[in-house]
This record gives sequence, C-alpha cells and structure tokens, in this order.
Amino acid sequence: MKKLVLAAAAGLAMTSAAQADTQYKILVLAMPSKYHYEYIPIARESFERLGKLHAFEMTYTNKPEVFDGDLKQYAAVMFLNTPPEELNEARRKKFEDYMKDGGNAMLVHRSLIIPPNTWPWYEKLIGRRTGNHPMLQTGVVDVVDHKFPATFGLPEHWIWSDEFYVFDNPYQVRINPVLNVDESSYDPTKIWPGQVSHGMGKEHPLSWYHYAEKGRVFVTALGHDGNMYRDPQYLSHLMGGIYWTATGRGMRP
Repeated sequence: MKKLVLAAAAGLAMTSAAQADTQYKILVLAMPSKYHYEYIPIARESFERLGKLHAFEMTYTNKPEVFDGDLKQYAAVMFLNTPPEELNEARRKKFEDYMKDGGNAMLVHRSLIIPPNTWPWYEKLIGRRTGNHPMLQTGVVDVVDHKFPATFGLPEHWIWSDEFYVFDNPYQVRINPVLNVDESSYDPTKIWPGQVSHGMGKEHPLSWYHYAEKGRVFVTALGHDGNMYRDPQYLSHLMGGIYWTATGRGMRP
C-alpha cells in the first residue's frame, strides 16, 4: 500500500512538473479561404506535436470570436493562412491594443494578403504590401540571416515549391530579411491568362522580422500547400519563428 501511495504521489508530481514546464502560450488563428483550407487539420496536428516537444501551450482555432477574449494571456498571436480582413472593426482594435501593450505577432503566407487600404495598420504590421504572384513553382530559397532562429534547421540553399509573392513597400517600413528567393531559379512571369506578374530582382524577401508598436513581428510568405505542414524543414522554420516571436530569444550574436 505504501508503495502505491508513493507511486501515486510520484505520478502527481510528474503531472504538476509537466504542467509547470509550459513556457508560454500562443494563439493560432487558422481561418479558411478560397484556396487555403486543407492545411487546417494538418497544421493543427503538427503544431500540437511541436507544443509537446517544445513545452508551449496553444489555442488553435478558426473562430475569430477568440479575439473577443483576453489576448494578454498569449505570448504571441499567429495568423496562419488567415484572411485578416475577416476580422471586424472591434476585433481589429483588440489586436491593435494587444500589440500596443507589448504583444507579438507571427504572420504566415495567405495572412500577408489584404485588400489595399482595408486595414492600413495591419499592412504596416506585415512590413510590406503583397501584390500578385506567379503560379506555384519550384525555386531556390537562400538563407540571408544565419543568426535568426527560423533559419537554423534550413540548408543555406533550399529547394522549395511555393507561390513566391511579390511585395512593395508603400509605408517605407524597415524589415530584416531572413530568406530570399533566387528569381533565376523559377519564372517570375509565369501567371494565369489575363494577369501580369513580374519579379523583384536580387532582393526578393520571403521571410523577415521587424518590430512594431511594442512587439516583435515574424513574417513568412511560405506555406501554400497543406502537405508543407508535414515537412520537417518547413516546421523547423515555423518553430524558429514561434520561438523568437514568443520569447525574443534565440538570435545568435
């Protein structure tokens, strides 16, 4: 009996330790759009594994009503392929206040697209305005900041297939590029009939970080296809972004 009591006590201690080991909590808003919906259950499963592996909590939802609650509990808020214009004015204001109070944001792929002048504050948060993009193609993605955690699991030159978004900078926001795409490795003009696409030249960022309001912002344009959320290198890229965005740690001197 004594051994059973000790075993039970040990089990409780282990449970308490496991709960105490949680380092931070993030919110992941994964809302569907016309071309991005199959990723939602795949990404959830992968993120749950990352949370267990790296000891963080996560609220994963496709319901914008989550912004009606307390955002201060989250070390970072991630827009995962979520159309940001779907947030109403009150929820946009809640998110803006969260960032102004020292919150942090991570923006992934489709979340970088918002109709111009719909939410100028959010465009500044991204750091770039997203234009159109060529068809999904295979290209070479180059690491340009080896000191940033979102590159630690990537090769210096990474073969990747995605929609390589084109950006401009109407608000003159300074960003710190993490990944660039080599435009000689794909055709920047390959697009659907009736549309026009062009490249950005040698400096074509796909991922970057910067600081907005009182918080950290990490951005990656990668992540179009649902299968990508099973890819170990891509998940390493996202985990590095989560780690830095939520904690501010990990950058090498």
